[in-house]
Amino acid sequence: MSAQHLSVLLVEDNALNRDMLSRRLDRAGFAVVLAEDGAQALEKMRDAKPDVVLLDMNLPIKDGWTVASEAKADAAIAAIPIIALTAHAMEADRQKALSAGCDDYATKPIDFPGLVAKIQGVLPS
Repeated sequence: MSAQHLSVLLVEDNALNRDMLSRRLDRAGFAVVLAEDGAQALEKMRDAKPDVVLLDMNLPIKDGWTVASEAKADAAIAAIPIIALTAHAMEADRQKALSAGCDDYATKPIDFPGLVAKIQGVLPS
C-alpha cells in the first residue's frame, strides 16, 4: 500500500517535533491526523481509525504506555498498529514499549526513511 492511501495518527506533545514530523509525513504522501496527549490519542484512534499510530511515549494526561495498552484492550481499535516514538534508546525501553502493545519502536531523533520503512512493516500486506 502506498503512502498516498495511508492515514497516520501522530501523537506528539512537543509542538516543534509535531510540526516537523507532520510536515515530513505530509510531503511523503500520508494523510496526517494529530493528537497532543494520550487522551486525545485514544479518542482520535476511535474516531479517525488511522492505518497506523506514531505514539510519543512521554505524553501528558495518559502516557504512551497507557495509551498502547488501553488501545490493544479495546476491540474497536486493537488492530491499529502502533509505533512507539521515544528518546529512550535502551533495549529495556524497547521491550517496555512492545510489552505495552506497540508493534514497533523508533528512537528520536527520528530517522525518517527508517520510520517510513517501519510504517510499511507494521501494515497488513
